[in-house]
Amino acid sequence: MTTVLIIIAVIVVIALIAMLIARSKSGARKDNKRIEAREVRREAEVKGAQADRQHAEAQVQSAEAREQAALADRQAEEAAEERRLAQERRDEADKLDPDVDRHGQRKDQAEDDRVEETPPDRRP
Repeated sequence: MTTVLIIIAVIVVIALIAMLIARSKSGARKDNKRIEAREVRREAEVKGAQADRQHAEAQVQSAEAREQAALADRQAEEAAEERRLAQERRDEADKLDPDVDRHGQRKDQAEDDRVEETPPDRRP
């Protein structure tokens, strides 16, 4: 009977030792998982910061492009206005010039054009 008790005691001790070993391995695995999780979080934070920086740079570039487009639009409008004013001045000059007919052609040029339209065998 004492041998049976000794065998039972040995089995209980072996079971306790096995449980302690399993617990320590489980704790080590959890520690490894915690370390891995920290590294993943750190990488995610770095990637997030890089993405934030890229987004900010893209916004700055977009704002600069909008400013450039607005400037180009203003310059185009100013050029169109200058072109319109220049045409008005040309029209005014044509009205004042006695050598320009109502179609905006110089009278002597209109006569030259008519002479050129006459076939060469019928020219005076």
